[in-house]
Amino acid sequence: MSERAQLLAMLDEAYDTRSWHGTNLRGSIRGMTPAIAARRPGPGRHNIWELVVHAAYWKYAVRRRLAGEKRGSFPLTGSNFWPRPGMTREADWATLWRRDVRLLAEMHRELRAVVEAFPAATLGRTPPGGGFTWGAMIRGVAAHDLYHAGQIQAIKRLVTSTGRARRASL
Repeated sequence: MSERAQLLAMLDEAYDTRSWHGTNLRGSIRGMTPAIAARRPGPGRHNIWELVVHAAYWKYAVRRRLAGEKRGSFPLTGSNFWPRPGMTREADWATLWRRDVRLLAEMHRELRAVVEAFPAATLGRTPPGGGFTWGAMIRGVAAHDLYHAGQIQAIKRLVTSTGRARRASL
């Protein structure tokens, strides 16, 4: 298997393809309601919804770097974390949750397409101003997805299994 094929397999297993390690990022949010995604595990902690948008952003950031694009094309203004669900009415949450889950899927597809087209001979090189090779950045996105998949699994249990957590602030 080529290095590119291995990287694509890693990205897919971490995001949405069945693998030995258990739940991937997409699986961790499958069937989730916006109300659960919006619950905070504690004051000042990120909720699941924010982690989903955060993961989408970092897929975008690596894709943008691989493609040589300038900053500023992510669909949301800002970077890294966005308060979710924000100041919207709870009645609007379902629409907004679906939109943000679609954003995650779109960023994965776009990253995957760039990795498929990326010059294989360049994967071991370090980009200008970077501390890691192109291949390491791609592996890092897969690791990032799995890290947050595990975090989401833990938050789900916390916000749905204890009375204190059920009353966690939104």
